[in-house]
Amino acid sequence: MNAAPAWRKPATAFALLTAATLTASCSGGGASGTPQAPEATTSATPQAPTIEISPAEGSAKVSPDKKITVKAAGGALEDVTVEGDDEPVEGRFNTDRTRWVSKTPLKPSTDYTVTAKAGVTSSTSAFTTAKPARALQVVDVTPNAKGETLGVGAPIIVTFNQSVAKKAAIERALKVEAEKPVDGAWRWVADNKVIYRTAKYWPAHQKVKFHADITGVKAGKGLYGVKDYTANLKIGAKQISKVNVAKHMMYVYKDGKRVKTMRISAGKATTREYTTSSGVHLTMERANPVRMISPGRKKGDPEYYDVMINHAVRISNSGEYVHAKNNVWAQGRQNVSHGCINARPDQAKWFYDTVQRGDVVDVKGTDRDLEWNNGWGYWQLSFSQWKKGSALKEKT
Repeated sequence: MNAAPAWRKPATAFALLTAATLTASCSGGGASGTPQAPEATTSATPQAPTIEISPAEGSAKVSPDKKITVKAAGGALEDVTVEGDDEPVEGRFNTDRTRWVSKTPLKPSTDYTVTAKAGVTSSTSAFTTAKPARALQVVDVTPNAKGETLGVGAPIIVTFNQSVAKKAAIERALKVEAEKPVDGAWRWVADNKVIYRTAKYWPAHQKVKFHADITGVKAGKGLYGVKDYTANLKIGAKQISKVNVAKHMMYVYKDGKRVKTMRISAGKATTREYTTSSGVHLTMERANPVRMISPGRKKGDPEYYDVMINHAVRISNSGEYVHAKNNVWAQGRQNVSHGCINARPDQAKWFYDTVQRGDVVDVKGTDRDLEWNNGWGYWQLSFSQWKKGSALKEKT
């Protein structure tokens, strides 16, 4: 066998090298090429969301008016719950659910547990609220006797056990819910007393609920509400009595219909003291009998009296009543009383039996006006005047 010429070997080697180079330069491995193994990729494990809760775990003596705040980073909050004293605390999320803030006050001297979840992360915080230096409570709501039906002019008079410095905060916590709503406003008449009056008379025949959601509300230095209060009120018929002193007559209307015409005798008006006051009175209380004693006078004075009067319905704090008196000779003809409105005994008894606290007695015909703060003379103020006594200032 003849050997191949030596010069041909380098050419063969060059051809092989060129083929190898071309093969290595292909990116996809064509039909004649060998598929390439994919490159290995490295993916980082995502971090779990973090949650921050305030007040922090173990906090003590937390102010009841402090807000609970829950924040999440790296994820959205799925759920936040706050438990304490068997009552959940409500709150609000922001738009992207990375923040939650409580919207109801906390109770003093109470253990709370906050639980929050965001993705795979859960977090809790247990803390205790402080005991207030002074405790604010509602001690009376008038009129609010058990089973009582009220007149359409009735106020809601709320008395607290402490003087309130932060009146606006407490006023915001007072709610009135009526089946037939009307506008109304609160007026502070003392540091511990506030009164609700409607702009117009209550619509008749409905239920009204009063809430004092004051628990945890700061009312002054070291003073917090410690107990909520609820009262269920009932508004009855629209009973309005119209008294014309000059004509010595009284007309009683029920739900717009006249149901009684009464001849009366009013104050003889020899002095201001003995002048029946004109204006919108409300019936405040009743008793049978009532002992009436002349104010500021002693025995021996011609104007002194000390008598027991039947079927008496109070309409002011200055001694004015609608009551029974057996002086039919004057009733319908002449005003001879010491300021009260007296009527025939049988009709006075009817009025006594029919009246509801908060019924309207509108008196006209004298030169003495009822003061707005004389008894329940609250309707002597216009509603715009009444609202000026509120701690909540209207936006202009």
